[in-house]
Amino acid sequence: MRLKKQKRHRKVVRFYSACFGFREPYKVLCDGTFIHHILLHGLTPADKSLSNLLGARVLLFTSRCVIGELTSLGESHAVALEAAHQIMTAMCDHEKRVDAETCIQSIIGESNSEHFFIATQDSEIRKKFREVPGVPVIYGLRNSLFLEQPSLNQKEFVKSTEEKRLHMDESEYLKIWKRELKEKLTSAGAVSTSMEEFAKTNRSNSMRTLGAVDKVRLKKRRAKGPNPLSCKKKKQNEGASVTKNQNGLAAVTLNKRKRTRKRKREDNESKSEQAKS
Repeated sequence: MRLKKQKRHRKVVRFYSACFGFREPYKVLCDGTFIHHILLHGLTPADKSLSNLLGARVLLFTSRCVIGELTSLGESHAVALEAAHQIMTAMCDHEKRVDAETCIQSIIGESNSEHFFIATQDSEIRKKFREVPGVPVIYGLRNSLFLEQPSLNQKEFVKSTEEKRLHMDESEYLKIWKRELKEKLTSAGAVSTSMEEFAKTNRSNSMRTLGAVDKVRLKKRRAKGPNPLSCKKKKQNEGASVTKNQNGLAAVTLNKRKRTRKRKREDNESKSEQAKS
């Protein structure tokens, strides 16, 4: 049972160390009821009992208002008053003495920035600080000490803060955006230009490049000329016409009119020679 209790307490201490930044030596803020309980059940020295509970060295604190409350209780709490004078006092801003609950609440504040463990036997104080995130509570039961488990409110607070850490805020987005713009301006050598002008020119340049890409993609192919092998060849009116012979080869022939004229001339010459002879 003792080993299980120690493991449970060490787990709670790790929870507050990891999620709320508690560090050794742990500071324990004690009220009058807790000091009286320790002395009544022989859990002395108190720093040793609390260090065994938390598994590390501890520093004990109280406040002037708690000491004033113990003095008002008379001789029944004289030993507790003497023990309270021997431990350190946490700073509180009360000129006049207030009750212990109000004083401890003012020291803890909203976020427990000093990372105090609260040690008390008052059930009302324990109930109130269960609702405050990052405030572990210690109490005594007969001759043993216990560390309360984290409440549901504290666990939900830790989950919400973890989600916020994972996602960037608007301010962080703006910082990154400004840094990138500044780097672009310095690399381009245009530090004097304002951020708005740079954004406008960058937007217009991107639109131009997009338009040029679209024009290239949508450019129609121009129709080329007809295939010369599939077209009929033009007729030659001057000099000679190209025809195909029986083997399919092209042959050049003279114009019919010139050929007939030449034949007639040759015939006339031959006839005149025969007549002379």
